[in-house]
Amino acid sequence: MDVLLKGGTLRGTVEAIASKSHVHRLLICAALAKQETVIKNIIPSKDILTTADCLEEYLAQIKRYGDDLSIRPYPRPKAKPLLNCTESGSTYRFLVPVACAKGVPVAFTGSRRLAERPLSPLYELLCEHGCTLSEQGVFPLHVKGKLQPGNFLIDGGISSQFISGLLLALPLLTRDSTIQITGELQSYPYIKMTLDALKTFSVDVKEEGRIFYIKGNQHFISPGNIHAKGDWSNAAFFAVMGAFSPEGITIQGLRQNSLQGDKAVLDILATCGATVTWREDMVAVKRNVLRGQKIDAAQIPDLVPILAVMACAAKGQTVIYNAQRLRLKESDRIETVFRMIRSLGGNIAVTQDGFIIQGTGVLQGGTVDGANDHRIVMAAAAASCICREPVRIHGAEAVEKSYPYFFEDMKKLGAFLEKI
Repeated sequence: MDVLLKGGTLRGTVEAIASKSHVHRLLICAALAKQETVIKNIIPSKDILTTADCLEEYLAQIKRYGDDLSIRPYPRPKAKPLLNCTESGSTYRFLVPVACAKGVPVAFTGSRRLAERPLSPLYELLCEHGCTLSEQGVFPLHVKGKLQPGNFLIDGGISSQFISGLLLALPLLTRDSTIQITGELQSYPYIKMTLDALKTFSVDVKEEGRIFYIKGNQHFISPGNIHAKGDWSNAAFFAVMGAFSPEGITIQGLRQNSLQGDKAVLDILATCGATVTWREDMVAVKRNVLRGQKIDAAQIPDLVPILAVMACAAKGQTVIYNAQRLRLKESDRIETVFRMIRSLGGNIAVTQDGFIIQGTGVLQGGTVDGANDHRIVMAAAAASCICREPVRIHGAEAVEKSYPYFFEDMKKLGAFLEKI
């Protein structure tokens, strides 16, 4: 599907959707409990449905009632399931260590780039601690054996998802374990989200510096009903569009004290000159003079596509650095962000670990290849607000991965768009 956007200033109020990252974690914790859990306020994106489908094939009965999901764990895991993780890295990297902890043979498969995205050093750690995994990078991945407790020494600079997967799995083991982080810890806010989800289900993990202490033989206890938290990662696109608007955009349903790292978008926008105003659970972002900045992307890699668009509207130079992990996302985002900005007439150069962008205030417009990447599609759509000419996006259906109603919400704010 192509989408054609004719630009123009957006204004109004939009409701933040449920955090995909939060819901992934809640679903898995709920499936590991013994009692029913109801997760409320869920938008059924492809990634969330993927996790739900995998859990239903393996650990729990899951039913949808409107925007709510009911999770009822099975008395015991299903035998030899085949879990299709489609393109969801979170589903894959969380459930592989959980399967090892459960000790029931499981096969994993997926599509597109998922097999190419790294599983090391988690792969080697699981093998060192009693499990047998088939060849890495080839689907199906067969997991056998029972994970043994101990000390898990892991590089924190590859993916925080590996650490989150271990945190979800190790409380199920019979004895205590530790996770010891080496190297620079990237995307730490996502680990904090995992710890928060575990705490919600009464699982105790102690953190001291770079070591996590996990008691064995713990039980996940359902809190009953739980509301999914608003998603800062997707709200960031509307926050940046608000920074292009003299009347501004208000986003409802976000928490100022959220653990989500991508709430940093507001500090970045304010530092660049946008007007940011909080009122209870609503934040309004309005246009002011934007100026280029240096932006460290180490803890906020998912914000880079939309921050690159913001940089084009700012005066002067913006440098985005520590973004090298973008090459391992749904697309090679170093390449696809570069192509997106260049396709729209922006001035961007690739560096060893990010970009240098010379702000031009406006972009020309043009055609963008969505690269089967939801964040590239949404960033290109946001860029249409500062384009002189229409923007056409190929493969716009990629938004269904995380935000299936994204274009409908843009239209509510006054966007002129048509699906082709």
